[in-house]
Amino acid sequence: QVQLVESGGGLVQPGGSLRLSCAASGFIFSSYDMSWYRQRPGKERELVAAISAGSRTNYADSVKGRFTISRDNVKNTVFLQMNSLKPEDTAVYYCRVIRGVNVSWGPGTQVFVSS
Repeated sequence: QVQLVESGGGLVQPGGSLRLSCAASGFIFSSYDMSWYRQRPGKERELVAAISAGSRTNYADSVKGRFTISRDNVKNTVFLQMNSLKPEDTAVYYCRVIRGVNVSWGPGTQVFVSS
């Protein structure tokens, strides 16, 4: 059974950093693209960053140059390093994997950026 568990969220001041982790199990992690999404208050869920099985990356324009996605295929974990955080980055952050027709999400981790 696929399981994704995010961690690393919390309260941070503007300009600060957080590193999110998503621990994956139940599938061959190294074979699949992984992505981070977020849902800001009152907004729809949106793509933040994605990393392919071959470690190619892409980012939403709003986070380019500030966020970095990476993966560790030994630890079956995908990371999101978030720097220069802004109040508008406040959201619940989710990781996602698509395997064929199956889409799996983690429960999310809350990030709150405020002074």
